[in-house]
Amino acid sequence: MLRVLKYAPFVCEYVAKPAFSALLPVHGGACLSVAARPLTSCRISHGRGHEALGESFAVQAVRHYARPSRRKKAPPSQLDDLSPATLKKDYAEVPLLNTTDDLIKRLLSLELGSHKDRLKVKEQQLVEKVRRDEHDRSSTEVKVALLTARIRNYQEHLHKHPKDKANKRRMLMAIDRRKKHLKYLRRTRHDAFEFVCQQLGITYTLPPLYYRTLTKRWMAKKAFCTKVFEVIQRRRAKEKEAQEKPAAAGQVVLEAEE
Repeated sequence: MLRVLKYAPFVCEYVAKPAFSALLPVHGGACLSVAARPLTSCRISHGRGHEALGESFAVQAVRHYARPSRRKKAPPSQLDDLSPATLKKDYAEVPLLNTTDDLIKRLLSLELGSHKDRLKVKEQQLVEKVRRDEHDRSSTEVKVALLTARIRNYQEHLHKHPKDKANKRRMLMAIDRRKKHLKYLRRTRHDAFEFVCQQLGITYTLPPLYYRTLTKRWMAKKAFCTKVFEVIQRRRAKEKEAQEKPAAAGQVVLEAEE
């Protein structure tokens, strides 16, 4: 193995394992890694062909640039307002739990529950805000509430794991489904649409009139087509007036003869 050492005035043919290493700060925010290695039975040439045998130490420099740590602040979660003493969704309506021991209640509460159990409770809370009656499980309002809870859960997950493409795709699909439900609700029952948006904290943005990108060529073509349409309308109006004048004149003559 032949290594040329940049910071040493000699060349060695064999380098053994490092005996010790150290980090030295240098200019520019970098660290200089210095490793001293013993040279056993190596031939060292100093300058103009002077050779010497024996044990010595060589210094090898390696630059390691320190990258600043980028930690994003976690946004407030939608599950923070859930009380740890709240029972899980499957055991919330069991009347026998009112007379059971506190230890059993703790085992069946959200304190020892998983993230999935907390998400189910949050979905149930959002559904109770917008459902029509106690037995409503499939209305448009309930679907919007369930999709809202899932979308917010995806957003929190993607904030911690921004490279998770699969969950990002699921979130975009859920947003599209909720958009369709809100569009239908806005067209059929506008009062319910406003109530759902207010209760769930949804900001609905109207879709654009044109999905095409506005370019100079398209705008010039649109202006030309509008101008041609206006000219045609004026020409048709003149033709219609010219046709109505003889008919009106003939009717006046007939009235005069009578």
